[in-house]
Amino acid sequence: MSIKIQNPANPSQIVGTYPTMSPNDIPAMMTLARTAQRKWAQIPQHERGKIVDTFINGLEERAEEIATAITQEMGKLISESRGEVTKAFGEGRSTSRRASAPIGEVFPSQRPGMTTYSTRRPRGVILGINPWNFPFSTPIRKTIPALIYGNAMVLKPSISTPGAAFIMQDVADATLPKGLFQIAYGSGDLGSALTAANGVDAISFTGSVGVGRIVAKAAAENLVEVSLELGGKNPAILNDTSNLDSVIDQIYMSAFAVCGQRCTAISRVIVRRELEAQLVEGLSKRANAAQVGNGIIAATTIGPLMGEKALNTVENFVDRARGAGAYVAAGGTIIEQNGGYFYAPTILSNVTPDMEIARDEVFGPVLVVIPYDTATEALEICNDVEFGLSACLYSEKTPIVEQFIAEAESGMIHVNCGSFPEDHVPFVGIKNSSLGVGGSNGTSTIQFYTSEHTVYRKGQV
Repeated sequence: MSIKIQNPANPSQIVGTYPTMSPNDIPAMMTLARTAQRKWAQIPQHERGKIVDTFINGLEERAEEIATAITQEMGKLISESRGEVTKAFGEGRSTSRRASAPIGEVFPSQRPGMTTYSTRRPRGVILGINPWNFPFSTPIRKTIPALIYGNAMVLKPSISTPGAAFIMQDVADATLPKGLFQIAYGSGDLGSALTAANGVDAISFTGSVGVGRIVAKAAAENLVEVSLELGGKNPAILNDTSNLDSVIDQIYMSAFAVCGQRCTAISRVIVRRELEAQLVEGLSKRANAAQVGNGIIAATTIGPLMGEKALNTVENFVDRARGAGAYVAAGGTIIEQNGGYFYAPTILSNVTPDMEIARDEVFGPVLVVIPYDTATEALEICNDVEFGLSACLYSEKTPIVEQFIAEAESGMIHVNCGSFPEDHVPFVGIKNSSLGVGGSNGTSTIQFYTSEHTVYRKGQV
């Protein structure tokens, strides 16, 4: 069986056809992965790092092909797709450089003649379940540390955006031991079967809260390690600035990059009331000037939503917000173009913190503006949602900055900058945005991809 992939900017265009597998294929896949992993774990970690670098080199040779596949399958601007690919390589290289870093600790023993230390071993076979919005960087974020630390990777790409993963498989077949990296492409039934499969030692999932709960339950049933990176309702607090235009530029870009289809996208601006009118005017001016269209065209500044379901979801959110009293300062309409799934970048004002549009993740080009009167009130609005992924503050007042850093309920905290994570640091969330350790880099990555062991060794007698 195979699946045809449509271009969301022009659904009549088929951009790829990919073979699927069934749950019946999983046992053989796991056996192959386990065999490959045991041999791979015997290779010194430093040498594994060199082999992984060869894998990354092979992917870099196909960077433009990967970027084109991303744009054609999920719609983001070609410049954004190239940026995703470049960032993925940056994260991968940063991780591979840790191949020679020390692992474990030596402890003073309580007994004479005894050496006591901890060491870490590969977990085994890692299952990586990936979203459609970052079909290359998220798989790289899971795969490279898995391989560096001696594991095999079974990667399930999104049903909608498999092209980058199939290219990864091609390069892996040429650079890595057979069975060490395998993709499992298929429907939701396949995902359920994978999470419940014997032979999976850890699960790394990126996606919605609802599916994340299902994955967590499956992991609990099998008592395997799990890492979930889920949704967000990310705020930017605008308290004060000496350069309002620059701040509005940053907020706009953080909100509407990838058509708002980023888990770290700003979706709420909590603004000091005296600045509200200027902010709404500035954001609306930028939204009205956007060039909405096919992401492959260089002049386009906002591409399509992922599909008809996403388009309907965004439209319904905005319609309900109107009904609740929100004012559409810009956008708020579907844009007809080649049958694509286009929605105008939308700014909503007259929004209160209790409205659905201010609390639930829309995952589209919609930004709400909520005024406040005191810094304490701003933090209360910031924290009063189920999510805690990314939060921003714009202020030049030290006490407000320090209070924000100490009290913002968010895994990633940005001060006077947009919500874009760097390559070499942990990608982390709290509350309903995350479960388990963070992704990307840092000590938490080692903790997820390896198991810890304590050794008590007595000298010869």
